[in-house]
Amino acid sequence: MKKVVLLLIAAFVFVGCERKTPEEYGKVTNNPQYFHDAVDKLTEVIIHDIFSPPVASRIYSYSTLAAYEAMVPSDERFVSMSGQFNGFENVPKPEEGKEYCYPLASIKALLVVAKSQTFTVDKYNDFEEKLYKDFQEAGVPSDVYDRSLKFGEAIGEHVKEYSKGDNYPQTRGLRYTVKNEPGLWVPTPPQYGDAMEPYWMTIRLFVLDSANQFTPPPPPPYSLDKSSHFWEELMEVYNISKNRTEEQESMAWFWDDNAFVMNVQGHVMFANKKMTPGGHWLAIAKTALKDQKKSAIESVEAYFMVSTALHEAFICSWEEKYRSEKIRPETVINAEFDSDWVPYLQTPPFPEYTSGHSTISAASAETLTGLLGDNYAFTDSTEFPYGHGVKSFPSFREAATACSYSRMYGGIHYRSGCEEGQAAGIRIGQHLLNKIKTRK
Repeated sequence: MKKVVLLLIAAFVFVGCERKTPEEYGKVTNNPQYFHDAVDKLTEVIIHDIFSPPVASRIYSYSTLAAYEAMVPSDERFVSMSGQFNGFENVPKPEEGKEYCYPLASIKALLVVAKSQTFTVDKYNDFEEKLYKDFQEAGVPSDVYDRSLKFGEAIGEHVKEYSKGDNYPQTRGLRYTVKNEPGLWVPTPPQYGDAMEPYWMTIRLFVLDSANQFTPPPPPPYSLDKSSHFWEELMEVYNISKNRTEEQESMAWFWDDNAFVMNVQGHVMFANKKMTPGGHWLAIAKTALKDQKKSAIESVEAYFMVSTALHEAFICSWEEKYRSEKIRPETVINAEFDSDWVPYLQTPPFPEYTSGHSTISAASAETLTGLLGDNYAFTDSTEFPYGHGVKSFPSFREAATACSYSRMYGGIHYRSGCEEGQAAGIRIGQHLLNKIKTRK
């Protein structure tokens, strides 16, 4: 009897230790929620570290590029960016004939890059620890587990090296010289901050030929003539501010996405930290991906493509901003006829034309439309945690249009800056969809 019991125990131990197949542990590890959580964690750290919108777009783009490259070998339908992105080549390959858990490798690659691009790296620790524990408990064999982490690390290091050649380090600390000429941008209250990223147009592009590939038409010439196009647009902003509807205020606040808002109360100044425009559009992507029940690799593909659109669009927008150097409505209104006027949204510290938010939103919307379909209705609760409410839109493109005009409702952009920014973003997004090949 004792011998039989020992044999039964041994049998149970053997069964319990039996190596699980990729199909078996994949029931847990192929869950796209891990990728949604990883991007959310990255957004959380970006908000905490107060990265500007252009810099945040750079962080998202390299991190999701690494995640995508580590997932490509898992599905023969998908194609690497090696040879497609400017200067991106010789991406590490998995060992032939070896088993990998590619979702594990992908998130590892994302985290390797994310940690190299952000400051508060300890904020990733709990997420990373729980993630690895989940994958181990799912039954990923120890050799596969170690090999997958090593592959993800290799991809992450390769992307890190690639990121070092984009001219970002060389632009740190470079300053903009305020010209103090009629019609040109000057710092605005309350913090009168230095111009944000005046050399962003020199950052290496991934796909576009140049930062002025989709240059918008020149803005209306500065003029205080009350019959001029410039004055007409200026008064439109001013009149909206005096007669704003609740819906216009709600829309402006919803799309604010100002990463660092300075508040002044008497002699006290304090800042609020919020999501950047890029983080907002990646969260919209997550909403749609979850609703459409997209797979892990399809989710990684979408995050990567939207991040690429953000990256290229910010560079193009910033090229125009610091070429035209257009003055903000607040500056003209205060100087010419209403010294007490304050826009509904805080004016960000860079030139007006074109609206960066309009540009990147249109580019993101085109990308998502290409990937997930047109006329896809969704509810965006991205800004709810920041007190900005919830909005529903009939399509990604309609959301981008609402975002664009929200900048005029907020008093920080003229109509031409919004509309021409959106037009440029549409062209950028469509170009990327035609140029980038993620699938065979």
